[in-house]
Amino acid sequence: MMAVGAILVAGVGGVAIPLVGRKRRILRTDGSLFVLAKAFAAGVILATGFVHMLHDAQTALTDPCLPESPWQRFPFSGFFAMLAALGTLVVDFASTQMYERKHREEQMGLKAAASAAAAAATSSDSIIAAAPEFDEEVGDGEDPMHIVGIHAHAASHSHTHSHPHGHAHAHDDEGQVSSHVRHVVVSQILELGIVSHSVIIGLSLGVSQSPCTIRPLIAALSFHQFFEGFALGGCISQAQFKNSAAALMASFFAITTPAGVGVGTALARQYNSRSPRALVVEGVLDSVSAGILIYMALVDLIAADFLSRRMSCNFRMQVASYVALFLGAASMSSLAVWA
Repeated sequence: MMAVGAILVAGVGGVAIPLVGRKRRILRTDGSLFVLAKAFAAGVILATGFVHMLHDAQTALTDPCLPESPWQRFPFSGFFAMLAALGTLVVDFASTQMYERKHREEQMGLKAAASAAAAAATSSDSIIAAAPEFDEEVGDGEDPMHIVGIHAHAASHSHTHSHPHGHAHAHDDEGQVSSHVRHVVVSQILELGIVSHSVIIGLSLGVSQSPCTIRPLIAALSFHQFFEGFALGGCISQAQFKNSAAALMASFFAITTPAGVGVGTALARQYNSRSPRALVVEGVLDSVSAGILIYMALVDLIAADFLSRRMSCNFRMQVASYVALFLGAASMSSLAVWA
């Protein structure tokens, strides 16, 4: 019960801070404090994948209880982690393309409807206003065809001058749509990776019977659960989901590890952690989780923020973000001494 309560509080607190802070304008997603905290959380996630999950996978898949062939002859932990990272890349790319295509079709539909409405309104106004103006100009002895040509030239000249501004606005819209789509995809894939390894860790803690192992493991889990929740909550906040969707994603993340602890506790008596089948399953799942977390930390959290234009234009922010990143990685790595 102590493990479930501590991990649940840490997860809820971590994922709620960015979401509540966005509503209260305390922790804005465009603020310096948010960027530094997200960099620290990215370091925690990266260290979780490399130092904790990948090491646990290697330990399980090279256990002496497993047959020498094939488990001792090939580094399966790194292989499965690589496959998971490449699979995450494919899912990331395909999801981004799908969402961008969907947004593009929606934007085209809205623009077509707006253009049709504007054309109808312009045509109606022209019919009403043209007759008096035409009569007045003809009354001065002008050629009617000459007057029509002047109006056509003026309309064409006005359209030509407004054209570059339209292009700039279109590019801005495309950039905003692409950024929004990336935030949506990143938040969903990050939740998938965090949830998958949270369940595994919860099961491992639940089946553990040694108090000397449980206590430091609870501390490590609470620490990384808090900062993983913060990173996920920040991505959800940047994706601008509706309140109901954001609350559902946050709740799903918060309950996965405690639920895994509960299931592991219930299965503790029937579960033999030293059986070959259990070792293989645990090692493969740990490897997959490590690959997903490493990909998400490096590509969608670290590279996306550290290679952005905003970061490159602010030297102080660069230095502070790198310090936060290395502190997060070092803090999570140091917990491997006890857990």
